[in-house]
Formats: sequence, C-alpha cells, structure tokens
Amino acid sequence: MPIERTQLSVAHLDADAFYVSIELCRHPELRGKPVVVAGSGPRAVVTTASYEARRYGVGSAMPAARARRLCPQAVFLPPDFAAYREVSGRMMALVRAHVEDVEVVGLDEAYLDLDGLHSPRAAMRRLLAEIKRATQLTCSVGIGPNKLVAKVASDAEKPAGFVVLDREQACARFASSPPGLLPGIGPKTAARLAELGLTTLAALGSAPEQVLVERFGPNLGRELRRRGRFEHDGQIGAARKVVSESRERTFDSDLDEIEQLRDALAAMARQLCVSLAANGRRGRTIGIKVRLDDFTTVTRAHTVAEPTCDVELVTSVALRLLRDYAPARPVRLLGVRVAGLAAADSPAADPGDQDGVETVPETRGSAAQLALPV
Repeated sequence: MPIERTQLSVAHLDADAFYVSIELCRHPELRGKPVVVAGSGPRAVVTTASYEARRYGVGSAMPAARARRLCPQAVFLPPDFAAYREVSGRMMALVRAHVEDVEVVGLDEAYLDLDGLHSPRAAMRRLLAEIKRATQLTCSVGIGPNKLVAKVASDAEKPAGFVVLDREQACARFASSPPGLLPGIGPKTAARLAELGLTTLAALGSAPEQVLVERFGPNLGRELRRRGRFEHDGQIGAARKVVSESRERTFDSDLDEIEQLRDALAAMARQLCVSLAANGRRGRTIGIKVRLDDFTTVTRAHTVAEPTCDVELVTSVALRLLRDYAPARPVRLLGVRVAGLAAADSPAADPGDQDGVETVPETRGSAAQLALPV
C-alpha cells in the first residue's frame, strides 16, 4: 500500500466566485448586489453567481431562466472568457513564482506542493496577499497531507477561507457530511451508497471493504472506502491523458430541418479539427451526439483506419452518422467528437479509454469556448 505523506504538504488554492469577481472589478458599482454571469439565450445556464445571489438559491449550471425567477433583482452579465483567461494567467504566474510544483486544474484553481517551503502557512498567506494586490481577487486555501484533504478543506469556509487539516482532523470535521461532499462521488454513486445505509463519510470510511467491493467492484469499492477515510495517493502534477476532444452546441430553439443540422455539425467538425491540428492531435474514432427535444440522448461512432484530424474526413463521417441516425424528433443538442487521440507522431490511444476526456462545454447558440481540462 502506498505511504501517505504525513506533513501538511499539499495546498489547494481556489479563487472565490472567479468569473463574478472579475466582473465586479470591472463594475465596482455592483459590489454587494446579486450578480449572475450567464449567457443570454433561452437555454443559457449560469456560469457562476455572486455570494449575494447564491443566498437566493442561484448556482452554477442552473438554467438562467430559473435563476431569474429565484432572484429577479439580480444583475445578469454575459461571460467574457478572454478576460477570465487573461486574469487566470496572471494569477497562475504568481502561484508558480512562489511554488515550484503546481498542478493547474482550471482557470481558477490549482494544487501546490508545499514540500521544502519554509513555513508553508506563512508562504501561502503571502501568496494570497500578492494575488489580491495584483488581481483584486480573494482565494480560499486548504492545506493537508494529500490532495483530497486539501480540496475539501479549501471549500469548507469560502469565501476567503484558510483551513489547515491533517487526515484525522478531516475525518472528524466532516464525519457527518454526506459522501457527495467528496470529489468523484456524484449523485448516482451517493444514491447507491445510501441504499447500503452509508449516508455519511463516517459510515463510508468505516464500512466493511467487502460490502463495498460486492456493490461497486474491487477497484471502485476500495477507492470509495479510502476516500471516506480521506486517504489519497494522487501526485501533484500528474496530468491525465486527453484521449477525446469534442464540440457540442445546444440550440436556442429545437431544430428539425436536416440541412440546418448538417450545417451546424459541419461547422463544429471544422472547429474541432482546427483545434486538433493546432495541438498536434489525431484520432481514429469519430462520433456524434444527438439530444432530442424530449431529452433522449443518442451517440453514434465510427472508427477509421488511420488516426486523423482531416476536416473533410471527420465532417463526412459525422454527416453520414447523422444521416444514418435520421433523428425522428426535433434536436435540442448536437455534437461531434474525435476519440483515441494521440500526438501526430505517435500511435493513437485506445478509443475505449475515456480517462481525461476533453469536452468543450455546451454552448447556447454560439461557438464553444475551449476550457482547460479539469
């Protein structure tokens, strides 16, 4: 069994309400008011919300229309991802100036290896102060013996939290919290755990391993029990291999004309291939995703003989898959994907391996923004 680090040697840094905070720097007159960053289309979703808006139940990924109902007095602003990436770049440059080993996991968060730092807590305090001076952003920090403890600690006292816990302290502090508090335990897994009576982290951490193995299989079962005990071996900087990239779009109104669907799919395939070529990637499996107006979601894929990022080939295969499927109902969402990615001068990855899938988020009526893999 891997040996867990005993020192408080890992930090997780997370900017508070990142997108909204940047908007408030540009619109200081909105400070103290409920502010929501969201698109403007009829199917737009919330990117993030200020803490004032969150008090009304507004949250990320919520339909913007529902957010308006919950908080009609909120100020809604369109997202400006170019500005967010610029601020993120400045923030992460400061982080790397203070800490040698950094794993960036999003525009607004990163894991930091504190090993070798003299007085890690003081060093993190200085870093937070510098980020505040340079960007006007506040960040929350969690420090612990591993990435799991650090991540949960950084979320515990937002905004501007600074929480330091060893593993045993984390187990005690979050003993009564639901398993869904932990990264990697989503609603479906939490529901399956609840069927076993495991509704708290204390119960999960003390559950017989065999019970979890029988329910979830040997790998996931053991991993769930370890997570319930805040045990984690992930190394900082261990990047996931990206094996798939996609583009997808949610339409402002459902499409039922095949020519409109073909035009949209061809445009996304072109954007996808430009990105693949720019990053020196090719793949053998070309697929489409279709979500109908009743939310039925269908995927279709075809594997070609050689890895490719050729726009004509990807487009022709995607259009053929769409033609063969022939949606019988209006289409709400359409997407295209190339999987089994590898560098242009290396063999393609196994298209069945889906770890590290790089998917561009759904967009509402416009081209997708390429997000950093998380």
